Amino acid sequence: MARKAKKRRYSRSAGNDVEREMRRYKKGTAKSGPGGRGGRVKSRKQAIAIGLSEARKKGKKVPKKASKRKTSKTKKKKSSKRKSARR
Repeated sequence: MARKAKKRRYSRSAGNDVEREMRRYKKGTAKSGPGGRGGRVKSRKQAIAIGLSEARKKGKKVPKKASKRKTSKTKKKKSSKRKSARR
């Protein structure tokens, strides 16, 4: 029987950091930016991201951020051959 590949997992303590940040978000006291100078956290995703980044700073087991894929195809603008009809 073949072995299954292990899932990428977060440590329990990293989960606790996210949980703590979610509580702050729900209370309305969560702030973003360095030293909380960036203003209020407005979305759940933002609160989760802050919790995970705090866990990373503390050196807890958190999977690496997903890298953005770059598309090789570039979009070309359609140029109209006819300029303006007025003269």
